[in-house]
Amino acid sequence: MRASAIANNRFGLGARLGTEPPKDPRGWLLAQLQHYVVRPQAIAAAPSRAEAAAALVDFYQAARAGRMQRAGGAMSGAAVTEGANEPPMRSAAMQARQIERSKLRTLYVDSVAARANASLTTPTPFVERLVHFWANHFAISAEKPPVIAMAGSFEFDAIRPHVLGSFAAMLRAVERHPAMLTYLDQAQSVGPGSMAGRRAAANGRKRGLNENLAREILELHTLGARTGYGQADVTELARALTGWTVGGIAGGPGSGLATTSPGDFAFAAVLHEPGARTVLGRNFAEAGEAQAQAVLDMLATHPATAKHVATKLARHFVADTPPLALVARLERAFLQSGGDLPTVYRALIEAPEAWSPEASKFKTPWEWSVSAMRAIGAESFPAPNVLGYMTQLEQPVWRPGSPAGFDDVAASWASPDALMRRVEAAERVAARAQGASDARAIGGTLFGDSLSPQTATAIARAESPAQGLALLLVSPDFMRR
Repeated sequence: MRASAIANNRFGLGARLGTEPPKDPRGWLLAQLQHYVVRPQAIAAAPSRAEAAAALVDFYQAARAGRMQRAGGAMSGAAVTEGANEPPMRSAAMQARQIERSKLRTLYVDSVAARANASLTTPTPFVERLVHFWANHFAISAEKPPVIAMAGSFEFDAIRPHVLGSFAAMLRAVERHPAMLTYLDQAQSVGPGSMAGRRAAANGRKRGLNENLAREILELHTLGARTGYGQADVTELARALTGWTVGGIAGGPGSGLATTSPGDFAFAAVLHEPGARTVLGRNFAEAGEAQAQAVLDMLATHPATAKHVATKLARHFVADTPPLALVARLERAFLQSGGDLPTVYRALIEAPEAWSPEASKFKTPWEWSVSAMRAIGAESFPAPNVLGYMTQLEQPVWRPGSPAGFDDVAASWASPDALMRRVEAAERVAARAQGASDARAIGGTLFGDSLSPQTATAIARAESPAQGLALLLVSPDFMRR
């Protein structure tokens, strides 16, 4: 690979048809740190968090009305005709809830399309890739209603504004976002010694601590697994986090206690476990909402966090088994700058390991789909198409199925079945390419004289322009970066 192709493919999202390769690849990447737009047109037009919150309020109201209707129908029906009126009432309640749930799905679909369209036309593809990297690092999975509705807002409001800031600021934003708080059940957490916890115990109800968010903060978001923290640290952080909830939509014990607008972060003091906390040997005095924040700030600049983040960045951009010297260089940049992310990115751009001519990374389905659409010069990625591609290729957007996010290594995406799925998807992309179907010209634009002889021969022997383009899109040249 030439340096211009490395800049476009390894650092960016693939070359876009009709654009010249960068003459100064490193300078082109560094300049993007100055020209990134947090809310480009596609993102600005996406559903807002307020819209998502309003839809969730309607969803929960429909669910609540349905429960009341069913209960009332069953009682009156039993008194008159042994429940004869119950089935139609249940059907109406279910229909109302389905309508509201479909609105949540529409919010998700529209947000996915906004993400895709921003990726196709962005003049700063390196920073856009970084947005996707961090959204996968702080993974949520759009399965619960609040997360389905808020998944787009999570990336657009918690990741995008902080991708060129400090790691600490991004960490604060993601852990306070309603999508994260509901995905990892933080809104259900009640301090046993809190006012609400004591009241529940006195009434014989079970309400207790939920450690999901605390565990993932330590294991996935900051320090990394097996880095010296123990179960006591998880429990102490979970206690510090009690009271962190969401106004109006979470359905948890603090949801009705919050004084903020629906869908906004809220601190419910009645849920907070009182007392000082000790995490990683450091003491954090009782400070209400600020107690957990102080723990996060400590974790954000911890040496283990620096190594964890450096390793993941090196793995994502350079190699499945990242070079140790590169990891050390990025780790040092992180620590010396106090977690300033642009400083870390500059160290990555300057690293010689990042410019190895050998393409050692295999594109994930998302990366491959976006780069394929950029290669044919597509201006938009319609929502049904992007959802179809991502479902077919088994990487549905914002639905990794686990807090660990999608895997970032070739072994997860290069099986024979996965490759056949890409062949089928490539045929669909080529069919919609219309005027942009000259595979030899596109190959020259994307790779110049570094296009392999095998791929060039396969394209030349294709039976049609569309088949030639499909062959280019599934060639090793295109699928690796």
